Amino acid sequence: MFGGKMIRFLVLISLLVQVTWAQQGGQPAVGGGGGGGQVMAPPPKPQALMKKWPTLSGYPPLVIARGGFTGLFPESCPTAIDMALSSAATDLALLCNLQLTKDSVGLCVTSINLENTTNIAESFPNASRTHKINGEDVKGYFAMDYPFKALRDKVTIVQNILSRTDAFDNTSPLSTVEEVLQARPPLFWLNVQYDSFYNEQKLSMSDYIENTIGFQSIQFLSCTEIGFLKKMAKKVTNDTRLVLTFLGPDAIEPTEKKKYSDILKDLKAVRAFASGILVPKEYIWPLNANGYLAQPTTLVADAHKHDLEVFAAAFANDIPGSYNYSYDPTAEYLQFISDPNNTVDGFVTDFSQTAGNAIGCLAGNDTDKKVHRLIITHNGASGTYPGCTDLAYEQAVKDGADIIDCSVQMSKDGVAFCLDSPDLIRDTTAMSTFLTRAVSTPEIQKEKGIFSFDLTWTEIQSLKPKMYSPFLQHSGLERNPEAKNKGKLISLRDFLGFAKTKPVGVLISIENARYLASKKHLDVVDAVTKALKNASLEKKQVMIQSDDSAVLSKFKGESGYKRLFRFEEISGVSKQAAEEIKKYADGAVLSRRSVIDVNNDYTTQHTNAVKELHGCNVSVYVYVMRNEFVHIPFDYYADPTIEIATYVIDVGVDGIITEFPKTASRYLRSTCADIHAEYCILASQPGGLLNILPKKSYPEKVSPSSPPLEVKDIVDPPLPPVGAVPVLDSKPPPQGPSGAQAPAPSSGMAVAANFGFSLAAFMALGLLSMGH
Repeated sequence: MFGGKMIRFLVLISLLVQVTWAQQGGQPAVGGGGGGGQVMAPPPKPQALMKKWPTLSGYPPLVIARGGFTGLFPESCPTAIDMALSSAATDLALLCNLQLTKDSVGLCVTSINLENTTNIAESFPNASRTHKINGEDVKGYFAMDYPFKALRDKVTIVQNILSRTDAFDNTSPLSTVEEVLQARPPLFWLNVQYDSFYNEQKLSMSDYIENTIGFQSIQFLSCTEIGFLKKMAKKVTNDTRLVLTFLGPDAIEPTEKKKYSDILKDLKAVRAFASGILVPKEYIWPLNANGYLAQPTTLVADAHKHDLEVFAAAFANDIPGSYNYSYDPTAEYLQFISDPNNTVDGFVTDFSQTAGNAIGCLAGNDTDKKVHRLIITHNGASGTYPGCTDLAYEQAVKDGADIIDCSVQMSKDGVAFCLDSPDLIRDTTAMSTFLTRAVSTPEIQKEKGIFSFDLTWTEIQSLKPKMYSPFLQHSGLERNPEAKNKGKLISLRDFLGFAKTKPVGVLISIENARYLASKKHLDVVDAVTKALKNASLEKKQVMIQSDDSAVLSKFKGESGYKRLFRFEEISGVSKQAAEEIKKYADGAVLSRRSVIDVNNDYTTQHTNAVKELHGCNVSVYVYVMRNEFVHIPFDYYADPTIEIATYVIDVGVDGIITEFPKTASRYLRSTCADIHAEYCILASQPGGLLNILPKKSYPEKVSPSSPPLEVKDIVDPPLPPVGAVPVLDSKPPPQGPSGAQAPAPSSGMAVAANFGFSLAAFMALGLLSMGH
């Protein structure tokens, strides 16, 4: 059975490398006053956490781990508990949602319907029952219908959120309250659900707590029912704090038959039997109909006036919240603690480490601090605004980027401008305007496209940019929909002019130079060279990036320019290849998986790429970092900050290329990035999770998809000569019947021959517009 001493030891050792801090320990002391429990002084902590906080107690907000580290492991299993406790660097309470078996054994499991969190339906097929709970019929499997032995012998727990790994499913039985307490959490929080319903089943939550557990083991006792808390208020000592748990605003509290929203209007009455309230996070920061933050309520301030602590519930890195957070879970925690008048007293979370990091050192960091690793954008702040637009670049500067980038494309009439790809379909509205200009260009990509080198700059400027959401189709994760068509595309000249006035350097990426020269008579290298000279960026850091050694050779004599050689995914670098790269470039740009190997969303090991390149004095920059949790291997706990920390601290890359520079800047400019600080976010050890996976779940070993980089992969032939740029027809464009410009004929393709593509494209356009 998974969860034995050896497995727990391996988990503990694996996870202790995640966070370091100066001190831990000490017993909670009682302080303050008031009925239903008192505000406690937490154990000693790093000096950085000892500042006065605008919480009711004056101490840092409490991290409340729901069932341990349930973001990765099934709820309340030994590994989930060990991980939450071993990685805790701030005050932590372990929360158990109480259910009772038929013979009054207490279990720690959130859902009263065990079908959601266990394999009980497989163990007892066709044995589901229907119970009326709070006035509604609920069909499923319930703990109170089974004696504990039957559940222990046949039922195991599973992860009930599909986006999370199921590798640890069915490896542990349901945990009892006593077993959870044996882990000796610093603080224990027992949340009682459905007390009235259990009473109807002749089972007493209060008797179980008083006679089996004892109040001395419980620092927090919460319940959704006022009647239960009033009864407990007469029994608990000052060491146990009572908390009223709120359900949705329109839900009815079972004992007083009032809506929870109405109960919230009389906080003075709540304070008579409780010392705190536990509310869904939307009670504090509601969302509008479009998924953005509305104005905050005054709940926290109002509750504090009545000497009530406020705890916010339902935090999870892999359950997206407001679009304002840009899929960065740390941003959400900071939203609840950055305003002195609206700082909560604690979080209930499935990812306790992220909450602890936000509280411990990411709050209030100095954004002007110099960093030793470069923050380089990928199409500007393209996680916030459409890529390569003026707004994306302006946001990148605000967000703390060190280098802003321009992937140079060429228009038909020789204007260099910034866009991720020469195909305009993904990042602009070209499909709706120039559909008949779509062509097949296998030298560039397999799919047909509408290419910049077939349109004039005037035509390109008539397009609107389009926000690219890379995980929208498969995961429904849309980026900032209110900005889906905001901003404007800018020329390389304007990009350099903007950068010249800001405290940033520039990265100029040049691709497809061979095709442009030989087939389109466009000299992108010359266009970049002239634009840089005209911009006079002598005091700026200038990087030239390409996947072509011949392009990089063109800039060899340019003093002050740093040349970067970009590679697609590789499995390593030979020493000879690293030495060859040094002949053409000062740095290498590598994909994330070229640096840390990944197998089925689990990291496995470092490749030798960084070691070999650094050995030849070649800098390494890793691309591309994104915040969306589906992009992040399980080892990083759906937290982009931990992934960045791994590449910076463990791997030692010289910079990261990201679509969310704010996330990187917040971490790299904080004390968390200093491994010598009291509190430091450390790397996730590659292969750490694989080492503790049950054998049944171990993924098949996958051979590297790409071979190691060799010398033959480095050197490209010289660039072909560029022919004369064709003179564009100066006649006015042909007019349609209404006087509008008629669409230009497709390049080399009759419209009739393109009908199948056009129909499919229009269908795709409709789907995309629905998604955006």
